[in-house]
Amino acid sequence: MSSVTDPQSNNARWTQLVLGVIAMMAISSPQYVWTLFVKSFQTTTGATLPAIQVTFSLLIVLQTWFSPAQGWLVDKFGPKLLIAVGGALSGLGWVLSAHITSLAGLYLTYGLFCGLGTGIVYVGIVGLMVRWFPDRRGFATGMVAAGYGFGAILTTFPIDSMMKSSDYKTTLVTFGIILGVVGVLAALGLRNPQQGEIAVAATSTKVATSSHDYEPKEMLKTPLFWLMFGMMTMMSTGGLMVISQFANFTRDFGVANVMVWGLAALPLALTVDRITNGLTRPFFGWVSDRIGRENTMGIAFILEGAAITLMVLFRENALAVVLLSGLVFFGWGEIFSLFPSTLTDTFGTKNATTNYGFLYMAQGVGSVLGGPVAAMLRDSTGSWLPVFGVIIFMDVLTGLLALFVLKPWRARWFAGFSPIRTIHAPAE
Repeated sequence: MSSVTDPQSNNARWTQLVLGVIAMMAISSPQYVWTLFVKSFQTTTGATLPAIQVTFSLLIVLQTWFSPAQGWLVDKFGPKLLIAVGGALSGLGWVLSAHITSLAGLYLTYGLFCGLGTGIVYVGIVGLMVRWFPDRRGFATGMVAAGYGFGAILTTFPIDSMMKSSDYKTTLVTFGIILGVVGVLAALGLRNPQQGEIAVAATSTKVATSSHDYEPKEMLKTPLFWLMFGMMTMMSTGGLMVISQFANFTRDFGVANVMVWGLAALPLALTVDRITNGLTRPFFGWVSDRIGRENTMGIAFILEGAAITLMVLFRENALAVVLLSGLVFFGWGEIFSLFPSTLTDTFGTKNATTNYGFLYMAQGVGSVLGGPVAAMLRDSTGSWLPVFGVIIFMDVLTGLLALFVLKPWRARWFAGFSPIRTIHAPAE
C-alpha cells in the first residue's frame, strides 16, 4: 500500500493540499468575475467591447502560454517564493486596474499582472500536489483545480453588491488587496516534500508511475507527450467553446431568457455549470486513482460528447439545456486533474511543474480554437450545428484515443523505456 513515512508527514501533506486550495481560490476571481467589470472599463476607457475583451484573452494567453517558463521558475526557486509572488501579482493587477484611464493601461494591469500571477500560482500548485500525493495524484490535483473553479462563487455576489453600493474602483482595490493577501499568506506555508517524506510501495498495477525523472527537453522529443498535448487541446477546445459562446448559442436557440424554476435559463445554467465543473475535478481524479487514467478519460470524454449531442437535440427545451449543460461540464472539467496526473505518472516528479507548463499550453490553443475560430465557423455557416458537430467528434475521438492509443503507448513506454514502479490506491 502507498503510505507516508509517519503520521506527522501524512498530516503535512493534507495541510499542503488545504493551502493549495486556498491559494487557487484566491486567484480565480480575475477570470471568473471579469464580466462584472466590463461595462465599467468600457465607460472609463471609451473603448469598444471587442477591444475591452482583448484584456480577457490576454489574461488567458499569459496564464497558459507562459506556463513553461513559470513552471521552470517554480521548480528552480521553490513553490513558496514564486507562488507568493504570483498571488501578489494577481491582487496587484486588480488594484492597479482601478486607476487606469486607457485601454493600454487596462492591458498592462488587469491583463498582464493578473495573467502572469494566476499562471504562476496555477502551475505551481498543480506541480506541488503531484509531488505530495503520488498515491492520490488524480484526487489531489482535482481538488486544487476545483478550488480555482469554485473560488469565484464566494466572491461574485459580494463583489456585485459592493459595486452597486460603492463603485467599481473601490471594489477592485478592496478585493485586490484581500485576495492578494490571502494568496500570499497561503503560499508562505507551501513547501516541497523532503527526501524520504513520501514513500511509495510497489503493490498495485492500477496506476503506473515512472521512477525516472525526465527533463522537459527529453519529454518534448517523445510522441507520447504530443499525443497528450493533442488530446488536451481537443478537450480544451470543446469546453472553452461552450464557456465562451454559451450566451450566444442559447439566445440563437431561443432559450436564454426562458424561465426555469423561477430563474432565466441562461444565468441558471451558468450557475449549474460552475458547480459541476468544480465537482468533476476531484471526482474523476479520485476515480482515476482507482481504475486508471486512460479508462477514466474514456468514460469522461465520451460522456461529454454524449451530453453535447443530447443538448443539441433538445436545444429548444430550456430545462433540458440547463441540465445537460451541467452534464457537459461534468464531462469536461476533469481534464485539469487527469492530464497533469497522467503526465507526471509518465515523466516523473522532479520537473513536474515545468513539464506540466508545456502541456498546459494546450489550454491556450483551445481558447483560440474554441473562441474566435468557433465564432468564425458559425458566421461562415450561419449555424451553431457545425460547430457542435466538430466538438462532439473531437470529444469522442479523444476518448477513443485515450483507450486505444494512449493506454497501449504508455504500457509500452513503461515496459520498454522507463524504470517503473506502481502504486496502490489507498484503502478506504
